[in-house]
Amino acid sequence: MVMDKSERHIARAYDRDLEAIQAHIMKMGGLVEAAILDAAQALSTRDEELAEKVRNSDRAIDELEALIQQEAALTIAERQPMAFDLRTILAVMKIANNLERIGDYAKNMAKRTGVLVQMKPVEENSSSVRRMAKMVEVMLKDALDSFVQRDSELAEDVRQRDLEVDQMYNSLFRNYLTYMMEDPRNITACMHLHFIAKNIERMGDHVTAIAEQVIYLDTGAYPDDPRPKADRTSIDYSEGA
Repeated sequence: MVMDKSERHIARAYDRDLEAIQAHIMKMGGLVEAAILDAAQALSTRDEELAEKVRNSDRAIDELEALIQQEAALTIAERQPMAFDLRTILAVMKIANNLERIGDYAKNMAKRTGVLVQMKPVEENSSSVRRMAKMVEVMLKDALDSFVQRDSELAEDVRQRDLEVDQMYNSLFRNYLTYMMEDPRNITACMHLHFIAKNIERMGDHVTAIAEQVIYLDTGAYPDDPRPKADRTSIDYSEGA
């Protein structure tokens, strides 16, 4: 079927709209990746200034998420996309929401870092937290790459890696319990560190949700098997004060 001139114009306009929205997603993803790494570094180096930078950067992430949702909704209303195109826009909206939540968790990490630097350091290896955060950041980068490339195999690989994040969280959780039992003076600091580790574990869940959106976008179906999980140690207090 050959499109007439007006139909070609509409198709090109829609393509431009979709490209702009996806460009916003990648920009937002880059900001979130930086927030994860900066939050982990601020904790590791007890850098209050860097922690403050992470907290302030969350506003730009929130603004991009709002822009993506607005432009996606406008595109649906004006272009009335069908089938795959509609699926793409809906996936983009969900990905943006997951990115915004990851940014919130990075901000929460930075807030707790601001409290922890006022306390005596706990005898724990902060490199473990930083390594866990780096793992999630790499997962996010790969999830975004899988979105750009429409690569469901890479997305599934990201999805499976969340199990390792859960296992690292479980190990840290046990370590913090040990430190608290050995010396009650460590309780407050270890509780903050536990919340930070839980924030990172929740980031991994949201990255996995992004990967599942890519799988749905590429194949038209969500994964059949349950999401791999290994976190069975605690209640999710990650959004606590």
